[in-house]
Amino acid sequence: MSGVLVLCATPIGNLSDMSQRLIETLRTADVVFAEDTRRSRILLDAAGASVPMRSYFAGNEEARRDELAQRLEGGETVALVTDAGMPAISDPGLSAVRVAIEVGAQVTVIPGPSAATMALALSGFPSDRFVFEGFLPRKGVDRRGRLDALAAEERTMVLFVAPSRLQADLDALGKALGVERSMVVLRELTKLHEEVWRGTLGEAAAEWAERRARGEFTIVIEGADPAVPSLDDAVQMARAFIEEGMSTTDAARRAAEGSGVSRRPIYEALLERDDTDSQGAKD
Repeated sequence: MSGVLVLCATPIGNLSDMSQRLIETLRTADVVFAEDTRRSRILLDAAGASVPMRSYFAGNEEARRDELAQRLEGGETVALVTDAGMPAISDPGLSAVRVAIEVGAQVTVIPGPSAATMALALSGFPSDRFVFEGFLPRKGVDRRGRLDALAAEERTMVLFVAPSRLQADLDALGKALGVERSMVVLRELTKLHEEVWRGTLGEAAAEWAERRARGEFTIVIEGADPAVPSLDDAVQMARAFIEEGMSTTDAARRAAEGSGVSRRPIYEALLERDDTDSQGAKD
């Protein structure tokens, strides 16, 4: 019988946030695969767990693949932990899930603390729809493309930022999204020196130009204002529907649904264009 891979969400700073399920899982697992065995030893000691550990980080995931598969095929329960938070979310773990699926093992999750959702809740920005961006690319076309996409993003954005990259990322985000965009910087969540700083991207860049960035950072940025619907674009859309055989009335209705522009001005613009075309033909 195949084993079980357990993705264990771990505290993001305060060990008191360990759940009873996490403690029981760490105590009863056959082995713990850990992003950093030294840091995870502190976690296991706090849980009273003495099971063996194996390293599992970005640089050796492929090398651990066969061992993980063999353990799962042998019926073992493998607990997977990262330094903080949920494995596979901006942390190692995706490859482990894929291995488990390939060998027919069960995959389950021990839920727990999340810096992303905690930051979102604290931000005061709309949270019914949001986008988690993880870490920005460090440079090149990928970085430029991501920043350009974020500039038009209407949902609240949550990003992780390494302390060494905080200033560069704040500067780049300010240039791409505008220095007046509201945002929140959250530092050391759940830890002794937890801090929630509120302002604009421009103010944040100035603030941390004068301060040394220490600890773990999550930033939340307010989404862009909704794009103003264009009547010209809506009319072009409607004319395309007409060319496909749709009536003027139905084309105006469909274009209104697709563009957000009211139906009546689209319909009137179509009729005006038809009258102009007819007059031109007579001349």
